Amino acid sequence: MNPPPKIFGTDGVRGTANIEPVTAETALKLGRAAAHVFKNLESQSRSRGRHQIVIGKDTRLSGYMLENAISSGILSMVVDVLFIGPLPTPGVAYVTRSLRADAGLVITASHNPYADNGIKFFRADGYKLDDAIEQQIENLVFSGEIETIRPTAEAIGKAVRIDDALGRYIEYAKASLPRGLTLDGMRIVVDCGNGAAYKATPCVLRELGAELEVIGNQPDGHNINRNCGSMHPEAVCARVRETGAHLGLAHDGDADRVLLCDERGELIDGDDIMAIAALDLLAQNSLADRTLVATVMSNVGLDAALAAAGGRVIRTPVGDKHVIDEMLKGGYNFGGEQSGHLIFRDYATTGDGLVAALQILRIMQSRGQPLSQLKRCWTRYPQRVTNVRVREKKPFAQLPGVLDLVAQAEAEVQPQGGRVFLRYSGTEPKARLLIEGPDDAVLRRWSEAIAAAIQRHVGA
Repeated sequence: MNPPPKIFGTDGVRGTANIEPVTAETALKLGRAAAHVFKNLESQSRSRGRHQIVIGKDTRLSGYMLENAISSGILSMVVDVLFIGPLPTPGVAYVTRSLRADAGLVITASHNPYADNGIKFFRADGYKLDDAIEQQIENLVFSGEIETIRPTAEAIGKAVRIDDALGRYIEYAKASLPRGLTLDGMRIVVDCGNGAAYKATPCVLRELGAELEVIGNQPDGHNINRNCGSMHPEAVCARVRETGAHLGLAHDGDADRVLLCDERGELIDGDDIMAIAALDLLAQNSLADRTLVATVMSNVGLDAALAAAGGRVIRTPVGDKHVIDEMLKGGYNFGGEQSGHLIFRDYATTGDGLVAALQILRIMQSRGQPLSQLKRCWTRYPQRVTNVRVREKKPFAQLPGVLDLVAQAEAEVQPQGGRVFLRYSGTEPKARLLIEGPDDAVLRRWSEAIAAAIQRHVGA
């Protein structure tokens, strides 16, 4: 039996703009189906009036097409639309709660190249959708049932633009710092990735007193993530070295990620940020159940650092949705990914690159230590991550010799505390290979051998 068709991937709907499923036609159906589902989750809207859905987006040109299509679908189902324009994904989640809307969505492909786009949905409480709700929406679209549900003309929803959405998010982000703490005297280079944070992050940091140099803040609809932002952190690292700044920070296209660099221009990734922040929370007895939630891709050095401080690390599959799900299930308040998704659940319901950067700045200011010193709180195990672009995602067991090579690599690195992890990306046509171990030459040899075997069989 064939599996049911899918629209939703590991992080909402994503693909090349104007090619299924990221087309105006499918966006219209998704809008209709999502509006119907959200309207029926609660018969009474949170605003006590008509049900409302917030729509935000990043800076991609295709966002206009998808925004108009999906809003038309929502309006046709007796649900109002609240447009908030370009805003980071965590800002959309927050504004959904702040405006007491019944759901929110953001049109973005996050860190993906300009040609891609996608749609992420949020519940009324600002958390991403449960699998069961996604399945309801998909069933309505694929069954065609949504086409038979058509309210009368008198009941069509209306759309309004919310002018203060950016201001709401700015004040929310600033409130994640202790009252009275400022960034006076801090010189920071900010790379907005020509994405959704091009206004929010510079504004917050300036209002807190920092002296800024801002790059990647001239979006033109085409240049999101292009040679800038967290996908190309070498740009912000170079600028920190040139200017003598105290810190650099770089966002991806929708700013749910952040990578940093220290005053020497050396990269600080999500694992470094998790180590610094988790150990600080442990010292304050503020890390819930003394537990950090990370994914299988995070460095095993985190486990040793947390254990030495009386804490522990719980691992999930890759994807911030899995991290958040585990945090909700266990009542944990901090988790993240090596890629720069950091979830401080005391403040946010999703990965928030700005809030994460502010937490590190808080630690720097309160301790009076530069980032280069803070990052010494843990020891990173040698690790190699290799991405292989593929034309199809065949099961690795069907690729002759690949799993044999993985087994041989494991036999060499596991006795020394290392590991091998191979998976397909959930958002891009890539195979991702991670190998950790004490000997980098061994890691390089096995990485090259396994990647070459994958390339021979399914390489793009």
